[in-house]
Amino acid sequence: MRLLPIVLVPVLALAGCTQAATPAPAPARSGCGSPVDNGELPEWARGGFTGSSAAPHVLGDRGEIVAVLFGQPLTADRADGRSNKVLWVAKAESTPGDLVIDATLDGTGETARRTVTGGPGPSILDLPRAGCWRLRLDWPGRHDTLDLSYR
Repeated sequence: MRLLPIVLVPVLALAGCTQAATPAPAPARSGCGSPVDNGELPEWARGGFTGSSAAPHVLGDRGEIVAVLFGQPLTADRADGRSNKVLWVAKAESTPGDLVIDATLDGTGETARRTVTGGPGPSILDLPRAGCWRLRLDWPGRHDTLDLSYR
């Protein structure tokens, strides 16, 4: 009987440590989950910009790529004849190859595939309908995801 308290104290102490080390769950996404940031681009994405690098952009969920948005807001039906221009900037260099964009319209089964020849860089990203599009981005040795909202 005297050994019982000695054995329980280390076990209870370890149980407390285990709970403290468990990370909190990630917050749930609501709406179109990747917000457009109008501030400075991440430092690694500023090549080619002079002066301020503030521009509308969306950072990938993994932080591997940023979409710099030109012609905001992105629009599904561009009656003005303009296109939705996106500059894709990857955080790390990769072997040469295409950037493949698989887009899925939130709440539907509608998909669209676009390819940026030569990998991350300038592109036209016109998608067929308004709504929140979830993009899976794949380029040699890398991938990331982000959401873009189209009017």
